[in-house]
Amino acid sequence: MAFCTKCGGEVGDGVAFCPKCGQALTGGQVAQTSQSAAPGMAENVAGLLCYSLGWLTGIVFFLIDKRPFVKFHAAQSIVVFGGLHIINIVVAIFFGTGMMMGGFGAFGMGAALYGLISLIAFILWILLMVKAYQHEKFEIPVAAGIAKSFSGT
Repeated sequence: MAFCTKCGGEVGDGVAFCPKCGQALTGGQVAQTSQSAAPGMAENVAGLLCYSLGWLTGIVFFLIDKRPFVKFHAAQSIVVFGGLHIINIVVAIFFGTGMMMGGFGAFGMGAALYGLISLIAFILWILLMVKAYQHEKFEIPVAAGIAKSFSGT
């Protein structure tokens, strides 16, 4: 599979210009995704690193890497771990406020829910890093659709 050296868009063999950005490709040659042709980081390593610090590294790789595989994993990292982070904040605020009003039963339930969300985030973190390193485009059901829509992949 060949990609444009400027925008990372997929191009056919022997094409002189990228259909996505119009970049002139010298002699119909395009950068391949193999390690020997691309001087930078391998796609699977970049995909793994998109998840390494959750949504933070997702934002970094979304902004600096133009390859479709990496851009998808960066966007999915932002959506999955950003969403879980926001849910954890809402749970902490909701059940923390209940404890301030004297509701200790709700605090225990909130702590259990917070722990469950954190466990799900940890399992997804490991799973997504392994799948990205294996060069698989593993899609989380709801998050992948959102990630595809704003990453353009």
